[in-house]
Amino acid sequence: MVIVEYVVAVVVVVVVVVVVVVVVVVVVVVVVVVVVAVFVVVVFVVIVVVIVFVVIVAVLIVAAVNLAAVMEKEVVVLIVVVEVVVVVPGVLVVVVVVVVVVVVAVVVVVVVVVVAVVVVVVMEAMIECC
Repeated sequence: MVIVEYVVAVVVVVVVVVVVVVVVVVVVVVVVVVVVAVFVVVVFVVIVVVIVFVVIVAVLIVAAVNLAAVMEKEVVVLIVVVEVVVVVPGVLVVVVVVVVVVVVAVVVVVVVVVVAVVVVVVMEAMIECC
């Protein structure tokens, strides 16, 4: 009778551990897929924003060159300075946002993987001890 109870207990523990490990693996996979998807979307948005900034700068430079023939040189220099003051911080903000998103994504993946490993190790320890 004791052997049957022991076998049932071991089977229950093994089933619980297997279920927990499967759930942890599924959660890790889902989190990694979501993080990668977010990363891809962010990269796409950054590319679009950079292209828009480049187009804006090109249009402003062409406008400045066209105005140079008509206006004084000081006005053209002022236009170029305004372009640099407006566009460069915009690009820097985009770069900073991308870096922050990438760092957060990496941290999330690392935390999820570490938690998953800890859960699996604890489950294995529970199997061995019982």
